[in-house]
Amino acid sequence: MKRLPGLLAALALAGPFLAATSAAQTSLAQPPTPPVPRPVAETPASDLARRLLKAAATSDDAFLAFIHEADPETRLTDDRWLALRQQIKTLQLHGVEQASATHADLSVFDPDPDIWARFSLDVTAEAPHTITNLSIHPADRPGDVAPPPRLDPAALVAATRARVEAAAEDGRFSGAVLIARGGRTIYEAAYGLADRDAMAPNTLRTQFRFGSMGKMFTAVSIMQLAQDGKLDLAAPIGRYLKDYPNPDIATKVTVNNLLTHTGGTGDIFTPEFQSHRLELKDAKDYVALFGARPPRFAPGARTEYSNYGFMLLGRIVEVVSGHSYDDYIASHIFAPAGMTVTGALPETVHLAQRATSYMMRNGQLVSAADTLPWRGGPAGGGYSTVGDLTKFANALMASHLLDHVYTGLLTTGGFTGPNGAFLRYDFGAQAGDRRRYFGHSGGAPGMNGELRIFPAERGQGAYTIVVLANLRPPAATGVANFISDRVP
Repeated sequence: MKRLPGLLAALALAGPFLAATSAAQTSLAQPPTPPVPRPVAETPASDLARRLLKAAATSDDAFLAFIHEADPETRLTDDRWLALRQQIKTLQLHGVEQASATHADLSVFDPDPDIWARFSLDVTAEAPHTITNLSIHPADRPGDVAPPPRLDPAALVAATRARVEAAAEDGRFSGAVLIARGGRTIYEAAYGLADRDAMAPNTLRTQFRFGSMGKMFTAVSIMQLAQDGKLDLAAPIGRYLKDYPNPDIATKVTVNNLLTHTGGTGDIFTPEFQSHRLELKDAKDYVALFGARPPRFAPGARTEYSNYGFMLLGRIVEVVSGHSYDDYIASHIFAPAGMTVTGALPETVHLAQRATSYMMRNGQLVSAADTLPWRGGPAGGGYSTVGDLTKFANALMASHLLDHVYTGLLTTGGFTGPNGAFLRYDFGAQAGDRRRYFGHSGGAPGMNGELRIFPAERGQGAYTIVVLANLRPPAATGVANFISDRVP
């Protein structure tokens, strides 16, 4: 189930004081590529932003000393600031995009997840200038920075091996990687430990929890039912969930809204979830817990990542098909694709090949078991291998799961919202200056996964990238970004 990757997750720790935008939210509306930077006059805001990044890169003591000076009335504890420091200490300043006396936007690069971002800081107008808000958002590569060179297959494999081995060596990666070209595997390897207590290594057969990557199976299931004429994507969900508790959601939120995270249906990771974590065993349990909630905004008004929205899609699959969600995807997705080791069995079931998920707590890597849902479901949380997910990609692209029309609709389509904006399905094409790809990512404490399918087009060959890790984001995302930037 999707949570914010890497440095964005750290900002989310700070609550309302800090703002962060997930990659899923920005995929529908990436910020425009900035022009080639010109010198920007320094201001109190840009000076404070520079000093903050420098302090973060120095040490815990230097960072806290700076924070106590620059935000003397902070609402955050030192521990939470230090958690933030761990995520931003590697940010490399590229330049100041714009600055006023009270606001500055800095272009930064994070070499671990291989992403560009915009670091923004607001300060008081009066001296001494103190922090009032800071945020970080994914951004396009600056116009004066050349993209990494595209590599031929052999060079891509060599570069990937070097990148992953270095990350594994210093503890930033533990998992498995697979690259396929035209359906043929050209690189696959596993690194790190699946079980640190038993010193059991990860292998290509290791089953990794994949977080929100499971949303791909839910989206394909919905499209299969639409293709068969059993479901109307434009229909309100109340047509299928006739006893849905909240009438505003039942009558106004459409299947399309759920597929694009524009329904205002909210999340599931709430205090109520924590209180009932081990009681929530299928989609209808989540509906019983959250179904009375009102919408957070009018359908289509904005995009807000909603795990609960995909729980609703899973419940629709059950009602329309007459089968449980697990039985439906097993017979309509896993079996046709030849996926034999993908599933969502409860955490109480021991699987010899399932990796332990590890998270950092009090400076130590520990099992993330006490944060996991009882089992995976329509919003994600299941497990798979790099090989099985490659089979899924191959089956999808060969039109074995959907016909050509509906495969295209899923991977490049969407619908036009009430304000005239095109809203892309949560499976859609990558924006920006990389090659177009589709698929899904997943991330939560102790897990991170990426499936990226690059279709053959404009003289470029087809590639599939699968990266799974039993560490938090950006363990897998950083590797996937590195490979994606260099795919020929």
